[in-house]
Amino acid sequence: MNRPTLLAAAALFAGIMANNGAVQAQTTIESAGLTIATTPAATTDYVFRGFSQTRGRPAVQLTVDAEHSSGVYVGAFASNVTFPGTNARQELDLLAGYRLAVGDLKLDVGAIYYTYPGYDAPTGGYELNFLEFTLRASYEIAPVKLVGLAAFSPNFTGESGAGYYVEAGFDMALDFGFTLAARAGYQFIERNIAPANATDGYFGAPDYANASLTISREIFAGFTGALTGVVTSLDQDADCFGGSKVCDNRVILTFSRVF
Repeated sequence: MNRPTLLAAAALFAGIMANNGAVQAQTTIESAGLTIATTPAATTDYVFRGFSQTRGRPAVQLTVDAEHSSGVYVGAFASNVTFPGTNARQELDLLAGYRLAVGDLKLDVGAIYYTYPGYDAPTGGYELNFLEFTLRASYEIAPVKLVGLAAFSPNFTGESGAGYYVEAGFDMALDFGFTLAARAGYQFIERNIAPANATDGYFGAPDYANASLTISREIFAGFTGALTGVVTSLDQDADCFGGSKVCDNRVILTFSRVF
């Protein structure tokens, strides 16, 4: 995805905000057995597993999900990014997988390819693109839905070797239309901190824990507002990519709407 494509996503979001009647919610193509959901979002900070991907700056994002009645799905996610010391300015993730239910247990087995179009690895640098395999599970005991995630990458971002991520949490329906969501995760990376005279790719931070707490509510006409607090186990000065300000605790405000 090039810069004009990302700007087009921003324009799409702006147009939807101005006239939500122009796009229909969760388009269903019955003859093909497809359900297509498009979710534009605007956020004060794009955070992924506790790390800011925009150095604390706002992001405009777009998610598209197309699911067949068989449970097979494909999708994509686009956002602006700003990584310290790189020319990466946009992210485009491609997703595919299979969703199924085993009794009351819902499972999602999939893969995500994270790409950064326009990024050029500097001399002595490493690629940011990486592939990750995921298993998601959810089980609802009203008014609480328990959720879990396990992810594996054979070569994590920065060519840093095998990466493993586990996460657990819950969503809880509250009074007055509010929803509370809590998540806690841990990221393991094979080559996290580079030793002296290292020649392989390294992530740049040690293995770490992260957690978030979100309160959300529909505001009007299907538009949802969410306030999220994020914390990590990393010391910003000692552990965070040479002291860059992407690992510190933060609060994020996000507006989104599913179409």
